[in-house]
Amino acid sequence: MDYCASPYRHARRETRAVIIGEVAVGGGEPIVQQSMITCSTLDTEACVEQSMALVDVGCQIVRITAQTKKYAANLEPIVAGIRARGSNVPVVADIHFKPDAAMEAVKWCEMVRVNPGNYADSKKFVTREYTDEQYAAELARIEEQFAPLVDECKTRGRALRIGTNHGSLSDRIMNRFGDTPLGMVESALEFARIARSRDFHNFKFSMKSSNPKVMIECYRLLAARLAELGADWNYPLHLGVTEAGEGEDGRIKSAIGIGSLLCDGLGDTIRVSLTEDSPNEIAVCKDLIEQIPKLTSADAEVPNVPVAFDPFDFQRRSTPEIELAEGVKCGGEQTIRVVVTEAAWEKLAPRIKPGADVRPEAVYEALNVMEVDPREEFAVNCDTQLITVRDEVSLPAITAFRLLAGRLKAMGASNPILLKDCLSFGEAALEPNIALLRASVVIGSLLCDGIGDAILVRGESGAGQSLQLAFNILQAAGCRSFKTDYVACPSCGRTLFDLQEVTARIKARTEHLKGVKIAIMGCIVNGPGEMADADFGYVGGAPGKINLYVGREPVRFNIPEADAVESLVDLIREHDKWVDAVIA
Repeated sequence: MDYCASPYRHARRETRAVIIGEVAVGGGEPIVQQSMITCSTLDTEACVEQSMALVDVGCQIVRITAQTKKYAANLEPIVAGIRARGSNVPVVADIHFKPDAAMEAVKWCEMVRVNPGNYADSKKFVTREYTDEQYAAELARIEEQFAPLVDECKTRGRALRIGTNHGSLSDRIMNRFGDTPLGMVESALEFARIARSRDFHNFKFSMKSSNPKVMIECYRLLAARLAELGADWNYPLHLGVTEAGEGEDGRIKSAIGIGSLLCDGLGDTIRVSLTEDSPNEIAVCKDLIEQIPKLTSADAEVPNVPVAFDPFDFQRRSTPEIELAEGVKCGGEQTIRVVVTEAAWEKLAPRIKPGADVRPEAVYEALNVMEVDPREEFAVNCDTQLITVRDEVSLPAITAFRLLAGRLKAMGASNPILLKDCLSFGEAALEPNIALLRASVVIGSLLCDGIGDAILVRGESGAGQSLQLAFNILQAAGCRSFKTDYVACPSCGRTLFDLQEVTARIKARTEHLKGVKIAIMGCIVNGPGEMADADFGYVGGAPGKINLYVGREPVRFNIPEADAVESLVDLIREHDKWVDAVIA
């Protein structure tokens, strides 16, 4: 199965156009950026103000949650208020669990987003086997619930987004396919088939996860499956890494997931989900979209070399273990190492404290590294020779390193590879926000392909910032854990506490817990599923009340919000994951 035209050359996936109000998505139109407001949908004035604040910074689609029919009914004055302010921005109603809310929302909004994992399904995490007859009966039940919404969308000229989320799949899908990319794709296709059976085609897909590797695999698999199903399954794709978090970490994680797919030509709308004020998301969307032409090429001259990775099943490329520097090994089962230039080392060395987690592990100029142009044939004497792409090779970095890995595989060689975030430099240094996005897209994309045993970041001109960025990319890509990892949702009208404030409080107490993963979720819609691979979860259960989880299992309920952070700390202690912070 092919998920894109070529992993070496950029060609945007061709799709039909989906019309959302006055905005066309897909069909060759420019990529559309969207976001979501965070206030209660019952607060009409606040919803209008937040929507207009997004419009003012360039948001092209605004999403608003509607958790019940009562909330959905209030979309009428909200949309009217936005229109009275002179904006025709399409409004998307976000629906979970409640078909009656969707049937109300479709009256007022240009698009309705449904999650196949919980539309007309309660999430029970029940393990049971389905016979073919029972499975068919479940599908008939779902069609009975979903078909009226499809018919109403068709009658009113509305659009649908069929959006599956990793971790919120139905028990039916979970028990047949597991919590897998295949399960996410099949869940979406079930709902798409219902829409198509009623001759409704004005819909797009999304496959969101907080794990960039999973998210990338899901979209690749979906694109391949749609191509396999036929030319008329060419529906647009909405891209997003859900619960990416805040600050640099949230931007890196989003750039890895969204950017790598955009470089492969997938994606027609995007959202960067940050635990920050929503307008901040649009600036990152714009910057990310602008970088793609600079990181890709439609006409790169590349020899016919098969790719070295399975795009649908992550496996780290197998290499021998080698000594990178004194006391530092890479390749094999070793963690991915961080290399710096000699100039950066001279600035960093006096500032590195003994035992520091963030520290250079090798100096580029001191390495025994073979630099090659992967477009040309070359020979290596042994598999323990470290290899990289030579600077100034006129290929995009992603293309060059994929080609290098493919070339080595074709030669029967398994040499470790040193990744670089860039192969050439402009006269002016990149702005830090742009350097961050470019390095994250390039190195993150390759790491999620399973390529790379050491990395070198040079696009960020500051030595300290460059070193920190390298480690943060490895953490976001799930390749290395050197600090506490947070999965934090971006807030919406369902959120039951102030996510930004609570996230800051939790970080203040726990950010020294190296290797511990904590999920901070505003409500239970995606909470238990999205934090399945987190060690601990802090989830809004009711207004002013918090539920705490260990993995996917709720263990403490209805804790007053004022006590919840310390209760989380106690829970971490109980599970022997707590250490006291070292005071410098």
